[in-house]
Amino acid sequence: MDSPAADDYLKTVYTHTEWQDAPITPSQLAAKLGIAPSSVTEMVKKLAAAGLVSHVPYGAVRLTDAGTARALAMVRRHRLIETWLVREFDYAWDEVHDEAEVLEHTISDRLLEGIDARLGRPRFDPHGDAIPDAAGHVAREAFVLLADAPAGHRGRVLRVDDRDPELLRALETAGVGVGRELRVTDTAVLLDGTDAALPDGADEVIWLTA
Repeated sequence: MDSPAADDYLKTVYTHTEWQDAPITPSQLAAKLGIAPSSVTEMVKKLAAAGLVSHVPYGAVRLTDAGTARALAMVRRHRLIETWLVREFDYAWDEVHDEAEVLEHTISDRLLEGIDARLGRPRFDPHGDAIPDAAGHVAREAFVLLADAPAGHRGRVLRVDDRDPELLRALETAGVGVGRELRVTDTAVLLDGTDAALPDGADEVIWLTA
């Protein structure tokens, strides 16, 4: 199972439950990867046979300890590359995901270590996602999705989902980014005490400190 496709599956299973608790189903996995459900079924069987996931027919897909370790290694690669592209090559945060998807399968471990060292061992990528260290340890603060934050909640933006470049650009235009403080009221979300005028869908892609 030493293949980029297997790595993509494992990484997708891991990231699905990183910011919420419900395990991923085969149909969700197919949708996220843009692959036919029948192809997902075959790959999941192979991953299960290799001891990387646990799965029962029509049930959720979960990582084993070995699968988690391998997924974390790929997540580390992806997020370090995103951070590298932003800091060293002036990429915008909406431009790095697809580039990292390609590069994460090609760079050597030596180069990855060099990138990590040059960047000062960053703990988070440009979107606020935690970067696992070389041993697979992840540090993350308690969080709440903006859509679930009650009126009166005040929190710092921990993470913004990176899968919609257009929405990322709209949030940047609105002044919303990792580290900014938002306050939820009964009628609005406030940034620096004024209405943030968030674009549609923003409350489903922003996580705040709890």
